[in-house]
Amino acid sequence: MGLSFDPMTPRQRRRRRLYLPALAGIALACGLAGAATGLDRGTEESPQPLTDAAGDGGSGAEPARRGAVRRDKPAARPGRGASERPIEWHRSAALGDPAAGSLKDGVLLPAEGRAWVSWDPILKRRPSREWRRWGTDRLVRETLRVMRGFSAAHPRAPRVAIGDLSRPEGGDFGPQFGSIGHASHQNGLDIDVYYPRTDRRVRPPNRPSQVDVRLAQDLVDRFVAAGAEKVFVGPSLPLEGPTGVVVPLANHDNHLHARLPGD
Repeated sequence: MGLSFDPMTPRQRRRRRLYLPALAGIALACGLAGAATGLDRGTEESPQPLTDAAGDGGSGAEPARRGAVRRDKPAARPGRGASERPIEWHRSAALGDPAAGSLKDGVLLPAEGRAWVSWDPILKRRPSREWRRWGTDRLVRETLRVMRGFSAAHPRAPRVAIGDLSRPEGGDFGPQFGSIGHASHQNGLDIDVYYPRTDRRVRPPNRPSQVDVRLAQDLVDRFVAAGAEKVFVGPSLPLEGPTGVVVPLANHDNHLHARLPGD
Protein backbone atom coordinates (compact mmCIF):
# COMPACT_ATOMS: atom_id res chain seq x y z
CA MET A 1 0.00 0.00 0.00
CA GLY A 2 1.42 3.43 -0.98
CA LEU A 3 1.93 6.23 1.51
CA SER A 4 0.50 9.76 0.98
CA PHE A 5 2.84 12.65 1.40
CA ASP A 6 1.70 16.07 2.69
CA PRO A 7 4.31 18.71 1.79
CA MET A 8 2.83 21.24 4.30
CA THR A 9 4.53 21.72 7.63
CA PRO A 10 2.54 21.32 10.87
CA ARG A 11 2.50 25.14 11.24
CA GLN A 12 1.04 25.63 7.74
CA ARG A 13 -1.63 23.02 8.41
CA ARG A 14 -2.70 24.87 11.59
CA ARG A 15 -2.98 28.16 9.64
CA ARG A 16 -5.16 26.49 7.00
CA ARG A 17 -7.55 25.18 9.65
CA LEU A 18 -7.86 28.72 11.11
CA TYR A 19 -8.16 30.74 7.87
CA LEU A 20 -10.49 28.61 5.73
CA PRO A 21 -13.68 29.24 7.83
CA ALA A 22 -12.95 32.98 7.91
CA LEU A 23 -12.46 33.13 4.12
CA ALA A 24 -15.74 31.26 3.59
CA GLY A 25 -17.57 33.78 5.78
CA ILE A 26 -16.15 36.72 3.82
CA ALA A 27 -17.17 35.14 0.50
CA LEU A 28 -20.71 34.55 1.75
CA ALA A 29 -21.04 38.17 2.95
CA CYS A 30 -19.83 39.53 -0.39
CA GLY A 31 -22.29 37.35 -2.26
CA LEU A 32 -25.23 38.60 -0.17
CA ALA A 33 -24.17 42.21 -0.63
CA GLY A 34 -23.97 41.76 -4.40
CA ALA A 35 -27.42 40.23 -4.49
CA ALA A 36 -28.85 43.14 -2.48
CA THR A 37 -27.57 45.68 -4.99
CA GLY A 38 -29.46 43.88 -7.73
CA LEU A 39 -32.86 44.28 -6.09
CA ASP A 40 -35.47 46.14 -8.11
CA ARG A 41 -35.84 49.68 -6.76
CA GLY A 42 -38.00 51.04 -9.55
CA THR A 43 -40.99 51.92 -7.36
CA GLU A 44 -43.16 54.98 -7.69
CA GLU A 45 -41.18 56.58 -4.88
CA SER A 46 -37.96 56.47 -6.94
CA PRO A 47 -38.45 58.39 -10.19
CA GLN A 48 -36.63 57.08 -13.22
CA PRO A 49 -34.12 59.35 -15.00
CA LEU A 50 -35.89 61.36 -17.67
CA THR A 51 -34.88 64.01 -20.14
CA ASP A 52 -36.35 67.49 -19.72
CA ALA A 53 -37.85 67.80 -23.18
CA ALA A 54 -40.06 70.77 -22.45
CA GLY A 55 -37.37 73.34 -21.85
CA ASP A 56 -37.35 76.20 -19.38
CA GLY A 57 -40.61 77.85 -20.31
CA GLY A 58 -39.80 81.05 -18.48
CA SER A 59 -39.16 79.84 -14.92
CA GLY A 60 -36.22 80.26 -12.61
CA ALA A 61 -35.61 76.51 -12.67
CA GLU A 62 -32.85 75.57 -15.08
CA PRO A 63 -33.92 72.84 -17.53
CA ALA A 64 -31.68 69.92 -18.38
CA ARG A 65 -29.28 70.34 -21.28
CA ARG A 66 -30.37 68.77 -24.55
CA GLY A 67 -29.74 65.06 -24.38
CA ALA A 68 -28.87 65.16 -20.68
CA VAL A 69 -30.51 62.84 -18.21
CA ARG A 70 -31.56 64.07 -14.81
CA ARG A 71 -32.39 62.06 -11.70
CA ASP A 72 -34.25 63.82 -8.93
CA LYS A 73 -34.51 62.37 -5.46
CA PRO A 74 -38.12 62.13 -4.29
CA ALA A 75 -39.06 64.63 -1.65
CA ALA A 76 -39.76 63.26 1.81
CA ARG A 77 -43.44 63.10 2.65
CA PRO A 78 -44.15 66.33 4.52
CA GLY A 79 -45.99 66.71 7.78
CA ARG A 80 -49.38 68.36 8.14
CA GLY A 81 -49.44 71.70 6.37
CA ALA A 82 -45.90 71.32 5.08
CA SER A 83 -44.82 72.59 1.66
CA GLU A 84 -41.57 73.37 -0.12
CA ARG A 85 -41.71 76.94 1.16
CA PRO A 86 -44.30 79.34 2.60
CA ILE A 87 -46.88 80.52 0.09
CA GLU A 88 -46.49 84.19 -0.80
CA TRP A 89 -50.13 85.26 -0.80
CA HIS A 90 -51.06 88.39 -2.72
CA ARG A 91 -53.79 89.57 -5.03
CA SER A 92 -53.59 88.14 -8.56
CA ALA A 93 -55.30 89.08 -11.79
CA ALA A 94 -56.43 86.73 -14.56
CA LEU A 95 -56.20 88.75 -17.76
CA GLY A 96 -58.01 87.79 -20.95
CA ASP A 97 -59.45 84.36 -21.61
CA PRO A 98 -58.18 80.95 -20.48
CA ALA A 99 -57.28 80.24 -24.14
CA ALA A 100 -55.85 83.68 -24.91
CA GLY A 101 -54.74 85.47 -21.77
CA SER A 102 -52.05 86.08 -19.20
CA LEU A 103 -51.52 86.02 -15.45
CA LYS A 104 -50.52 89.02 -13.36
CA ASP A 105 -48.91 88.57 -9.93
CA GLY A 106 -49.57 84.84 -9.84
CA VAL A 107 -49.19 82.63 -6.77
CA LEU A 108 -47.01 79.52 -6.81
CA LEU A 109 -48.66 76.27 -5.77
CA PRO A 110 -46.18 74.44 -3.50
CA ALA A 111 -44.61 71.21 -4.73
CA GLU A 112 -46.62 69.08 -2.30
CA GLY A 113 -48.64 68.91 0.87
CA ARG A 114 -49.92 66.27 3.23
CA ALA A 115 -52.91 65.36 1.04
CA TRP A 116 -51.51 66.00 -2.43
CA VAL A 117 -48.38 66.20 -4.56
CA SER A 118 -47.67 67.90 -7.88
CA TRP A 119 -47.06 65.69 -10.91
CA ASP A 120 -45.05 66.63 -14.00
CA PRO A 121 -46.94 65.22 -17.02
CA ILE A 122 -43.93 65.57 -19.34
CA LEU A 123 -41.14 64.19 -17.14
CA LYS A 124 -43.65 61.77 -15.61
CA ARG A 125 -42.42 62.23 -12.08
CA ARG A 126 -43.17 64.16 -8.94
CA PRO A 127 -42.97 66.88 -7.93
CA SER A 128 -43.65 69.00 -10.98
CA ARG A 129 -41.34 71.78 -12.06
CA GLU A 130 -42.03 75.16 -10.52
CA TRP A 131 -42.79 76.96 -13.77
CA ARG A 132 -45.84 74.73 -14.39
CA ARG A 133 -47.49 75.53 -11.02
CA TRP A 134 -48.71 79.16 -11.10
CA GLY A 135 -52.27 80.38 -10.71
CA THR A 136 -54.37 83.17 -9.29
CA ASP A 137 -54.50 83.43 -5.52
CA ARG A 138 -58.12 82.28 -5.65
CA LEU A 139 -57.31 79.16 -7.67
CA VAL A 140 -54.52 78.17 -5.29
CA ARG A 141 -56.67 78.83 -2.19
CA GLU A 142 -59.65 76.88 -3.50
CA THR A 143 -57.45 73.99 -4.61
CA LEU A 144 -55.85 73.70 -1.16
CA ARG A 145 -59.30 73.89 0.44
CA VAL A 146 -60.54 71.08 -1.80
CA MET A 147 -57.49 68.96 -0.96
CA ARG A 148 -57.94 69.47 2.78
CA GLY A 149 -61.63 68.58 2.62
CA PHE A 150 -60.99 65.52 0.47
CA SER A 151 -58.28 64.25 2.81
CA ALA A 152 -60.47 64.75 5.88
CA ALA A 153 -63.35 62.86 4.25
CA HIS A 154 -61.11 60.04 2.99
CA PRO A 155 -58.22 59.64 5.45
CA ARG A 156 -57.23 56.29 3.94
CA ALA A 157 -57.14 57.58 0.37
CA PRO A 158 -53.81 58.09 -1.38
CA ARG A 159 -52.46 61.58 -1.92
CA VAL A 160 -53.98 63.37 -4.91
CA ALA A 161 -51.68 64.12 -7.85
CA ILE A 162 -52.03 67.66 -9.21
CA GLY A 163 -50.88 68.46 -12.72
CA ASP A 164 -50.47 71.73 -14.63
CA LEU A 165 -51.81 75.14 -13.69
CA SER A 166 -50.31 78.03 -15.69
CA ARG A 167 -46.86 79.40 -16.43
CA PRO A 168 -45.51 82.18 -14.14
CA GLU A 169 -46.99 84.96 -16.27
CA GLY A 170 -49.56 82.83 -18.05
CA GLY A 171 -49.71 82.93 -21.80
CA ASP A 172 -49.31 80.17 -24.36
CA PHE A 173 -48.96 76.67 -22.87
CA GLY A 174 -48.99 74.78 -26.16
CA PRO A 175 -47.12 71.77 -27.55
CA GLN A 176 -43.75 73.50 -27.34
CA PHE A 177 -43.97 72.92 -23.57
CA GLY A 178 -44.38 69.17 -23.96
CA SER A 179 -46.72 66.56 -25.41
CA ILE A 180 -49.90 68.04 -26.94
CA GLY A 181 -49.78 71.02 -24.58
CA HIS A 182 -52.85 72.94 -23.45
CA ALA A 183 -55.27 75.00 -25.49
CA SER A 184 -56.16 76.90 -22.30
CA HIS A 185 -54.30 77.23 -18.93
CA GLN A 186 -53.24 80.71 -19.98
CA ASN A 187 -54.57 83.06 -17.28
CA GLY A 188 -54.18 81.21 -14.00
CA LEU A 189 -57.75 79.93 -13.68
CA ASP A 190 -57.24 76.31 -14.84
CA ILE A 191 -55.86 73.30 -13.00
CA ASP A 192 -55.49 69.60 -13.83
CA VAL A 193 -56.10 67.08 -11.04
CA TYR A 194 -55.49 63.37 -11.66
CA TYR A 195 -58.14 60.90 -10.56
CA PRO A 196 -57.21 58.65 -7.62
CA ARG A 197 -56.29 55.12 -8.67
CA THR A 198 -57.83 51.91 -7.41
CA ASP A 199 -54.35 50.54 -6.67
CA ARG A 200 -53.57 53.65 -4.56
CA ARG A 201 -50.47 54.54 -6.56
CA VAL A 202 -49.78 58.27 -6.55
CA ARG A 203 -49.55 58.81 -10.28
CA PRO A 204 -52.00 59.32 -13.17
CA PRO A 205 -54.19 56.37 -14.20
CA ASN A 206 -53.17 54.75 -17.48
CA ARG A 207 -56.72 53.69 -18.39
CA PRO A 208 -60.28 54.27 -17.14
CA SER A 209 -60.39 50.90 -15.35
CA GLN A 210 -57.68 52.14 -12.97
CA VAL A 211 -59.77 55.12 -11.80
CA ASP A 212 -61.41 54.97 -8.38
CA VAL A 213 -64.71 56.39 -9.61
CA ARG A 214 -66.08 57.00 -6.12
CA LEU A 215 -63.14 59.16 -5.10
CA ALA A 216 -62.98 60.82 -8.53
CA GLN A 217 -66.65 61.81 -8.27
CA ASP A 218 -66.01 63.32 -4.84
CA LEU A 219 -63.21 65.47 -6.26
CA VAL A 220 -65.51 66.64 -9.06
CA ASP A 221 -68.23 67.50 -6.53
CA ARG A 222 -65.79 69.46 -4.38
CA PHE A 223 -64.53 71.59 -7.27
CA VAL A 224 -68.13 72.29 -8.28
CA ALA A 225 -68.88 73.34 -4.69
CA ALA A 226 -65.76 75.56 -4.75
CA GLY A 227 -67.34 77.57 -7.56
CA ALA A 228 -65.75 76.03 -10.63
CA GLU A 229 -67.14 77.41 -13.85
CA LYS A 230 -66.20 74.24 -15.73
CA VAL A 231 -65.02 70.79 -14.71
CA PHE A 232 -63.98 68.78 -17.75
CA VAL A 233 -64.02 65.02 -17.16
CA GLY A 234 -63.29 61.88 -19.15
CA PRO A 235 -66.01 60.73 -21.56
CA SER A 236 -65.20 57.10 -20.69
CA LEU A 237 -66.00 57.61 -17.01
CA PRO A 238 -69.44 57.78 -15.31
CA LEU A 239 -68.72 61.12 -13.64
CA GLU A 240 -71.65 63.48 -13.18
CA GLY A 241 -72.44 67.02 -12.20
CA PRO A 242 -74.51 70.08 -13.05
CA THR A 243 -75.32 70.37 -16.73
CA GLY A 244 -73.03 72.84 -18.45
CA VAL A 245 -70.54 72.76 -15.57
CA VAL A 246 -69.36 69.15 -15.57
CA VAL A 247 -68.57 68.48 -19.21
CA PRO A 248 -67.13 65.30 -20.79
CA LEU A 249 -64.15 66.14 -22.96
CA ALA A 250 -61.65 64.04 -24.92
CA ASN A 251 -58.21 63.46 -23.39
CA HIS A 252 -59.58 63.74 -19.83
CA ASP A 253 -59.93 60.07 -18.93
CA ASN A 254 -57.06 60.30 -16.43
CA HIS A 255 -57.69 63.76 -14.93
CA LEU A 256 -60.29 66.39 -14.31
CA HIS A 257 -59.72 69.94 -15.52
CA ALA A 258 -61.28 72.54 -13.23
CA ARG A 259 -61.67 76.19 -14.22
CA LEU A 260 -62.67 78.95 -11.87
CA PRO A 261 -64.54 82.00 -13.15
CA GLY A 262 -62.69 85.27 -13.59
CA ASP A 263 -63.34 88.14 -11.19
